[in-house]
Amino acid sequence: MQTPFGFLADRVTLSPRALRWGTTAALVVSILIIITGGVVRVTGSGLGCPTWPACDDGSLTTTPELGIHGFIEFANRVLTGVLIAAVGWAIVAARLQKPRERSMTRLAWSQFWLVVVNALAGGVTVLTELNPWVVAMHFVMAIALLTTTTLTWHRAHRGQTADASFPRWIGALAWVLVIATAVLILVGTLVTGTGPHAGDSADVPRMAFVWEQVTVVHGVLGVVVLVLGVVLLVGVRRVPGASLALRRVVTFVVVVVLQAALGIAQALLGLPEWMVVLHLLGSALVWVGALRVLLDLHPRLFAPRPATTYTMKVQEHALNA
Repeated sequence: MQTPFGFLADRVTLSPRALRWGTTAALVVSILIIITGGVVRVTGSGLGCPTWPACDDGSLTTTPELGIHGFIEFANRVLTGVLIAAVGWAIVAARLQKPRERSMTRLAWSQFWLVVVNALAGGVTVLTELNPWVVAMHFVMAIALLTTTTLTWHRAHRGQTADASFPRWIGALAWVLVIATAVLILVGTLVTGTGPHAGDSADVPRMAFVWEQVTVVHGVLGVVVLVLGVVLLVGVRRVPGASLALRRVVTFVVVVVLQAALGIAQALLGLPEWMVVLHLLGSALVWVGALRVLLDLHPRLFAPRPATTYTMKVQEHALNA
């Protein structure tokens, strides 16, 4: 039985440019929703809409009685609709490519399901009245969504991938860099869950860590990530024809340095709200940068499979395999 997408694909073809724009939109909005989530937290608007999925009892949208906090929280929820539209664009564009790449379509659909999971996580966050562990889980889910949008974007922009042969140790170090960056971000959620920005009133429970101690651990991990990035930079510089990969690594190191400077500044200045939001943006950019470094140093990751002409010989080989 033919699906609606299959019916449409038989009659409409979209260009690779449409796919590139769709994946770019999904990537940008997935970063933007992390920023707006930070704005919700630092303005104390986490319970601006006290219920979910409606904003308030008897109202799907915010009401004047909920004030500015209701407006901020509801605006963050509305952005989810924009994200769904961007992801939908990427899904449709991926399905209407000729020839069709099933792996690209699956990547695009993975974004949609992670948007659904994030929406549910946001609802649980409200229903548990901003339990710090649930809030941390919600942020991790947002990073998971950012991972899929980055991978899909990379796949749609294969022409911008480094074309060089790298030593095995550089490839292994790239994996270590991604793992270390992931741990850095996870510990960052503990710092936030222990710190003063609870997302609503001071009565919201916090994680039972000593903020200064977990912040030091977070800082040490940041130094580890920076050192790994610098070592990769030195190694990639010695690889012939790796100018594009070198630019990726340099960009990553610069972003990490700026993120570290911002983190130190916000800690010394008492965590001003605007700096916290910028630091959240920086965490998203650092994660995207780490993934881009990995993908450029492993060109075969998420590479499209070569097209195969279906013949009787191919069919016979498949049956005998």
